[in-house]
Amino acid sequence: MKTPNLLHALTMDRTERFYKIEMLIRSRGSVRFDTLLSELEVSPATLKRDLQYLRERLGAPIEWDAFSRGYRFAQEQWRGVKHELPGVWLSEHELHALLTLHQMLEGLDEGELLGRHLAPMFERIHAMLGLDEKEARELQRRVKLISTARRRANTAHFEAVCSAVLQGRRLEIDYRKRSGGLGAAVETRSLSPQRLVHYRHAWYLDAWCHKSEGLRRFALDAMQAARLQEAKAQRLSLKALEAELDRGYGIFAGGTEQWAELRFSPEAAAWVAQEEWHPAQEAEREADGSLLLRLPYVDATELLMDLLRHAGQVQVLAPRGLKEAFARRLREAVAAL
Repeated sequence: MKTPNLLHALTMDRTERFYKIEMLIRSRGSVRFDTLLSELEVSPATLKRDLQYLRERLGAPIEWDAFSRGYRFAQEQWRGVKHELPGVWLSEHELHALLTLHQMLEGLDEGELLGRHLAPMFERIHAMLGLDEKEARELQRRVKLISTARRRANTAHFEAVCSAVLQGRRLEIDYRKRSGGLGAAVETRSLSPQRLVHYRHAWYLDAWCHKSEGLRRFALDAMQAARLQEAKAQRLSLKALEAELDRGYGIFAGGTEQWAELRFSPEAAAWVAQEEWHPAQEAEREADGSLLLRLPYVDATELLMDLLRHAGQVQVLAPRGLKEAFARRLREAVAAL
């Protein structure tokens, strides 16, 4: 008698063969019997049983084509219904795209916050494509993601936060504010998590803070501890969340909305014109090639940091407070030389 684990493995293998057969026929149009044997590495009897199961149990319109001497899908829709295998159907191109996404995820996933949970799925994709371990590694090396200034979030904290968001449960955290420097005191907060935010290689939690009785944004790498609670979280509508936290520029939230008016030189405009600084931005090209850019912000901190990247090629036209703050930062930079 076969053990449950062995039965599970055999079932997975057969499922992978089904997808492989479908993928080969879809991508090549017609596939010979000996080619299927070679690709699947099974016996003729096993392949015949697989083809019969696909046709009779899963409704696959696979037929023998005498002209090409191979198996193909019927030219007309079979029984008036477009055929797809049960579950998630992915073409070979879609599987390749997912492998590319996997490589991008590894570049973003500092500390394997997500990757280790998704690894079994990508192993299945390798099997569906017929890739061995060496071929899979070589394929993934063809995509490279370069990241700088990444901030590490504790894996255990991330999992607790993620569970709280998805399960709608309260979260208790020990948090150290960066505004107080390295010596800032650690505060304990009770939160009703609303959503996770990934921004510039760092993770944030948007949550209702029961201590301050308002929506706040917390950096996961500033959390010293995160404890999942049994109590249900106080859920807010996404519309209310977006209205409160998504109005301004960058990751900073809260405060009075203002509009920045900026003029970029023709040299800088060639780059900035292709960038989205804010979803509500307004851009206009001038006759000399300069770019006028208007965008909302509620806190100038991050906007000033990005403007300094274009020092000498950007003018702050308005508001007055932002213009003065930018000029002050430029003077401080020169004084530090």
